[in-house]
Amino acid sequence: MEQIREKVAVVGAGSWGTALALVLADNGHEVRLWGHNPSQIDEINQNHTNTKYLGDVILPEGIIGYSSLEEALVGIDTIILAVPTKAIREVLNKITTVHKHPLTVVHVSKGIEPDTFLRISEMIEEEMPEELLKDVVVLSGPSHAEEVSLRHPTTVTASSKRMEAAEKIQDIFINNNFRVYTNPDIVGVEIGGALKNIIALAAGITDGLGYGDNAKAALITRGLTEIARLGTKMGASPLTFSGLTGIGDLIVTCTSVHSRNWRAGNLLGKGHNLQEVLDNMGMVVEGVRTTKAAYQLAQKYEVRMPITTALYNVLFNNASPKDEVDKLMARVKTHEMEDLTNVLGEKD
Repeated sequence: MEQIREKVAVVGAGSWGTALALVLADNGHEVRLWGHNPSQIDEINQNHTNTKYLGDVILPEGIIGYSSLEEALVGIDTIILAVPTKAIREVLNKITTVHKHPLTVVHVSKGIEPDTFLRISEMIEEEMPEELLKDVVVLSGPSHAEEVSLRHPTTVTASSKRMEAAEKIQDIFINNNFRVYTNPDIVGVEIGGALKNIIALAAGITDGLGYGDNAKAALITRGLTEIARLGTKMGASPLTFSGLTGIGDLIVTCTSVHSRNWRAGNLLGKGHNLQEVLDNMGMVVEGVRTTKAAYQLAQKYEVRMPITTALYNVLFNNASPKDEVDKLMARVKTHEMEDLTNVLGEKD
C-alpha cells in the first residue's frame, strides 16, 4: 500500500528525535527537525549529520533543520515531541504561542513529572488549549536511537485514547526496519516506558558493583513486578507490561551500553556521586526524576516498591549503593506467586 506523504515536524534534535526524523524521511515524508542550537541545525542542513548525538550517521536529505519553531510549524498538523520531560511544558508553551491550528502531538519521551505525578500525555493535555490539541499519541518501546539510525530492526508501540490516531502514526512510521504495533492502553504504555528507567539505573548499579548476571536477572524480574504493581493501581492493564513497552523496553534498557540510565547507574555503582554522574553524562538521565516521582506515587497508592525505594535512598539520601542492595537481599521472605497474583488482581 502506497504511503501518503505527510508534513511532520520533529521538535527536539537530540538522538531520539533525529533518529525518528530519519525513519520518517526514509518513508518519503517531508520532515522538519527543530532544535534550539543554530550551529547544530546548520550541521544538519549542510553536512546531513548530527555528530553530537549520532556520530557519523548520514541523514537523508529530506530532513530539513530549523532553529525557528514558528517556521518549522508552518502548515504542520502532526508534531513529534522529542524533548526531555522537564522541558515539555516550556516547549508546549512556545508551540501554542506560534501555532494556532489543531495538532496531533506524538510524544516519545519517557518520564513522570515529580510532585504533580502527571504522565506526559496528561502534561500535554494540561498545557495545550483544547482547540489546539487534536490528539495525543504515545510512541514507545525498546528502541535505542543509535540502532534505529543504523536502520537495525526495531519494534515499538503507538497508543492513544483514540485508536484512529494511533493507527495514523503507525502508518506514517512503519517500514521494513521500524515495525509499529498499536495498543489502546495509554496508561500502561506510558508507565512502562517511564518506570523502566528506574530499574535500568538500578541494573547499572549492580553491574558497577560487579554483581554479575544473576543479580541483574533478578533485578529485572522483580523490577517488572514493581512496575506492574504501580501501573495497575494507576489504571493500566497488567497485560501491557508483558509487551514491548513493559518487559521489552525493560530488557533493552537494563542490558545495553547505549542506555544512558544504565551508564549512569554503572557510574554510581563504581563510587561516583550523583552530580559527578550527571555532569559526566552530558544528556538528560530521565530515571533520576522518575525515581522521585515513582517513590512519591508508591506512597500515594500504598504500593510496595523496594527497588525504587532503595534507588531513591541512593540518589536523594546519599545512601551507599552496596548497603541498599544488601538490604534488598535481607528483606523478609515472601512467595513469588503471591506477588504475581496481586498484580493480576486475583486478590487484594
